[in-house]
Amino acid sequence: METDADGRRPVGSPAAGVVHRLAQRHETLATVESLTGGLLSASLVEIAGVSGVYRGGLVVYATELKAWLAGVPEDLLADRGPVDPDVALALAEGGRRRCGADWGLATTGVAGPQPQDGKPVGLVYVAVAGPGGTEVTRLDLDGGRDHIRSATVIEALRLLAQRIHAAEVAEAATAQGTPAADGDPATAATGGR
Repeated sequence: METDADGRRPVGSPAAGVVHRLAQRHETLATVESLTGGLLSASLVEIAGVSGVYRGGLVVYATELKAWLAGVPEDLLADRGPVDPDVALALAEGGRRRCGADWGLATTGVAGPQPQDGKPVGLVYVAVAGPGGTEVTRLDLDGGRDHIRSATVIEALRLLAQRIHAAEVAEAATAQGTPAADGDPATAATGGR
């Protein structure tokens, strides 16, 4: 596999990209995983130098552990079940808080082979909590169990990369004295166009 100029990180790896950017920013990351069952954290710890960035993570496969370990409100889990956008956000924020990290990244969904609690196979939510707030993305994935889990890891890392980029754009706009239009860092970078 091709590596960066220092020969330390794989080039093109979504995990390597976020680890490198977080290292440059001197920020930390925690993960909370349900359907990926540790696959997300495993993809991160493969990257050399990750120890300066990755605080740790929780694998909360059982619904009650989402409340006990990650701090998801029990009433939210009772009302909506574990596969829900607000649960994903609570997982990300809970991981961030419990691990003392700048960023929290979470996954929840149905990998199959059967639907769960009326939710179809392939319905996934990935969420990130960071210094600038939270964001969740719904994924409707096709394919088998392994593909759904792997695609979830990639999409979670992609969401984190987007949020880091948005934070960088907002910081650059602030440094230049350009206010973010409507609170959107991307709009500020383009002059509101």
